[in-house]
Parts: sequence; structure tokens; C-alpha cells
Amino acid sequence: MIHIYTEKEQGEAWLRQYRGHVPLFACVLGFTETGLIPGISAAGCTPEDRKYTACADAEFLYYGAEHKPQYPLPPLTAGASPVLISRAVVELLNIPVYLFDAGLPQIVSMPLIDLGGCPARCLSTGTAIELTTVHKLFKQGLLWGDRLADKNQKGYLILSECVVGGTTTALAILTGLGINAVGKVNSSHPICNHEQKWQVVQEGLESMKSKGESQSLLSPAPIDPLELVAAVGDPMQIVVAGMTIAASRRCGVMLAGGTQMLAVYALTSAIAQTYKLSWQPTAVVVGTTRWVAEDFTGDTVNLALSLGKNSKYSDSQTPPLLATSLSFANSSYPQLQAYERGFVKEGVGAGAACIAANLSQNWQQEQLLAAIEAQIEQLSQINNQKL
Repeated sequence: MIHIYTEKEQGEAWLRQYRGHVPLFACVLGFTETGLIPGISAAGCTPEDRKYTACADAEFLYYGAEHKPQYPLPPLTAGASPVLISRAVVELLNIPVYLFDAGLPQIVSMPLIDLGGCPARCLSTGTAIELTTVHKLFKQGLLWGDRLADKNQKGYLILSECVVGGTTTALAILTGLGINAVGKVNSSHPICNHEQKWQVVQEGLESMKSKGESQSLLSPAPIDPLELVAAVGDPMQIVVAGMTIAASRRCGVMLAGGTQMLAVYALTSAIAQTYKLSWQPTAVVVGTTRWVAEDFTGDTVNLALSLGKNSKYSDSQTPPLLATSLSFANSSYPQLQAYERGFVKEGVGAGAACIAANLSQNWQQEQLLAAIEAQIEQLSQINNQKL
């Protein structure tokens, strides 16, 4: 149920070390106005829907289907929210869940840990987040990474995210760090909108240069990674980078996602090198779904490999890229079958949750599918009752 695509020996060693352990599950929520660009994301049918996706996913992850939500799960063009996958695992395995607000536009009535961030402006502005806010969020990430590691020193943390438009900010961060990521990232669309993403990223990086906030991106010299996040990033990225640095010193870390978490891994490495901070890269893996790892409209594996070839940061490494082999081909629900056609693919730590289910309880395809379909059935029954 778990496939290793890069750094196979390191990935196998990591899996051996944490087999039998139950992780802590952290989800860092954020928002970027990049996600409101028409067509940029399929995580909500309209820009208005996408304003509430992170809040809705967080509510469902924490409470499940029986809770009357403040923000119902938004309609999608096709498919179902990946939070159904994550919730199925954390509910049945009784995995502790921690929710962090790195910068949401709404006030939500659930137990969020407020990190004092704010929503990001569109990355095309080149001034996405104030630099002082980036520094504050990074310190909060370090603090909470240490606190979470203290709660599970012999185990590992799953660090997940929910940021609509986050694969586009990921492309901006990767490009700014000197990694050739064009045409390699993923999206929630069945066919990745590479041209649209790249146009937005180019606008942001050009705007960043015109404001004199960095050296030329063509320069072989490394850029200050915190300034880069301030210019074209989103609030989740810097928080999870801080968490990864601190937590990796004391326990295992699974960065839960595809493109977005490869960008976080690259950012983590760049920050550690730039600011001379110790961390343990061998304690960190990236965990996702096979729909991301084998997405023919992106190039996730080569993107992961590119992280270890970054000439701007001499200590750059390729992380082990793991993916669950979960399939929805035989599901009786069309909204799950849509994953097999390339819709949705990943989010809210869905792939990492499935990996954790196999590591902890040796769940196989049948058990995972049954648990996920039970979530859909429960949600459908409740929605029908309301009608």
C-alpha cells in the first residue's frame, strides 16, 4: 500500500522506524487571494466557494459528518473533498488532530490554534505577506514544531495543509529558490493548468524584482527565503517549514501533500542553510497519493529529484517521496471514481493519512475504501435528512 518513488533506502528506513506508531496529525490552514483567480483551482466551483474551502475542510476533519457545520463542504466540479479520506483514518485510528490558523479570512467556531497570521495577497503583486508577519509565523512554526514533537518523541508528525491556490504559490517558491519546476507541479484539475500558473508566477517574481526586494533570480547567489515567502508565498508554507525544522530534531516528520510539500521541503532546507539552523533531513519524508505521484499532467518524481540538484543551496537534498497505492477504481461512488480521472488528487493530508493507516494498523485497500465510503454514506444520509 506504500510506494517509494525517490531515495528508496532512506524511505524504507523511515517506514521501518515508524511502523506500529500512531502519529499526531497537524493541519495548517491558510489563504491566498491567488486562489480567487478564475480557473486557477478546482477546490470549489467558484472563487466565492474557494474562500471557505479551508474552513469547511477543517470543520469536517475535526468533527466529522454528524456535526452541523458553520461552513459546509463546497461543491466541486467533480469528485469529493479529500478531507473525507483524512477523516476516515483519523476517526477510526483515533489520531490526535491539531488545527492551526496561519491566515484565514474568516473567524471560525472550532478549536483552531491562532498563529497570528493573515491571508496572503495574490502572489502576482510581489508583496503577498508583510515580512514582519513572515518572521512571526516562522517563529510560531518553530515553537509548535517543538511542542508537537514533545508529545510524540518516539513517533512522527503528519504536517498537512489546506490552502486553495497553494500549488501556484508552491511553483513561485520553487522557482524563486532556483528549482526548475515549470511543467512539473500538480493541480486539482484533471489536466494541470501549467500556462496559467506560470503566467501568475512570472508576474509575481517580476514585481518582486521591480520593488528591489531581492537580487536577480538569475543570479547564482541564493535569495533570502523569508523574503521570497513575503513576496510570492502563502502563510502555510513558512509555518510548516518552521515546524519541520524544529520537529525533525526530535521525531519523524511526514510532510503531507505533493507539490506544496515539496516546495515546503525546499523552503525548509533553504531557511536552515541561510540562517544556519540545525535540522534532520533524514527524519523527513513527503507523503502523498499515487494520483499526485503518477499524475501524467505533472512530473512529481522529477520535481522531487530536482530538489537535490539546486545549485543555489549546496546542502539541498532530495526527500523520500512516498505515496499510498489507494485506488477508487472499484468504488461504487462516482465522486470517488473521479479521482481515477485526475480530479482533486490530494489535500488535507489524505495521502499521508492512508500511509499512516497502513503503518499503524496494516490497513489494506479494502479497509481503506470501506472506511472512506462509510464517510460519504454518512454525509449523504445527513444531507438527505436536511432536505
